[in-house]
Amino acid sequence: MPARVTVVIPNWNGERFLELCLGSLRNQSFKDFETILVDNGSSDGSLGFVAERFPEVKTIALGENRGFAEAVNEGIKAAATEFVALLNNDTEQDPGWLGALVSAAESHPESGLFASKLIDFHDRTVLDGAGDAMRLSGLPYRLGHGERDRGQFDVPGHVFGACAAAALYRKALFEDVGLFDDDFVSYCEDGDLSFRAQLAGYRCFYVPDAVVYHMGSASTGGKRSKTATRLGTRNSLSLLVKDLPLSAVVHILPFFVLGQLARLITAAATGTLGAHLEGLAGAWRHLPLMLDKRAGIQKWKRVSDVEVRRLLRESSLAAAASIARRLRDRVVSR
Repeated sequence: MPARVTVVIPNWNGERFLELCLGSLRNQSFKDFETILVDNGSSDGSLGFVAERFPEVKTIALGENRGFAEAVNEGIKAAATEFVALLNNDTEQDPGWLGALVSAAESHPESGLFASKLIDFHDRTVLDGAGDAMRLSGLPYRLGHGERDRGQFDVPGHVFGACAAAALYRKALFEDVGLFDDDFVSYCEDGDLSFRAQLAGYRCFYVPDAVVYHMGSASTGGKRSKTATRLGTRNSLSLLVKDLPLSAVVHILPFFVLGQLARLITAAATGTLGAHLEGLAGAWRHLPLMLDKRAGIQKWKRVSDVEVRRLLRESSLAAAASIARRLRDRVVSR
């Protein structure tokens, strides 16, 4: 009898993380799952390590680094289960993580994707994320990121999207709205998928009992690396071109301009200005491709523009409250 869930783990030179990641996955209280590790041409012996230490894990060897999106897509296509969970290799999961997600999926048929509670791996008093938001500036934001965990995200509920570092999806969702966008490579591809899911009428449900400890951007050198900055800048803009209804543009324009100015200042202050400008140029080169994809999405979207604007307002307010708490925590800790 087939498993109910396929856990897909993308990997690139992540052997040093796999003992903890796969070991905690092996210790899940929910057992009705299979695991597929998709290897992006690792040269560190990852595949040999998995074969020796975790023979129950299936592997797909891509032979070269094709990025996050294409790797997880290969795993999703290979899954023949009701649900697909995505999991980064730089994570440790609580034993009840997967069971909590499946239980939420059973209780919330209106939702097509389910977000975990992510906690900073190195400082477990700090949140890494509690579902994703989409701000009126057009910039994605991971709710709770950098906040002290005081229980403020211990209540389950709907959010705009799920961080693909640890999330559960109905397989039918991918069949309906498509897979992760390979052209994004890495970064914001989960925001794009969440936006498309919302446009199709799927909700995203946040599950605080699904706890994962996340190192974050371990494969790309950290969130302020040049790679992360370049791809994050390009893809956040491509996401808007691709998914945002035209009627919402006038509502977000002032916030968008301020957000882009803030990103430019941040890039200059963190020594990543060159990578940021490369990302802007990449978004411009992406424009014809994203406009073509946009045309297809706007044809099948099932949610009204009024509803999309409401979702963006609610999501932006949640992000603003989270940012305010994070800034307060920084001031208090000094």
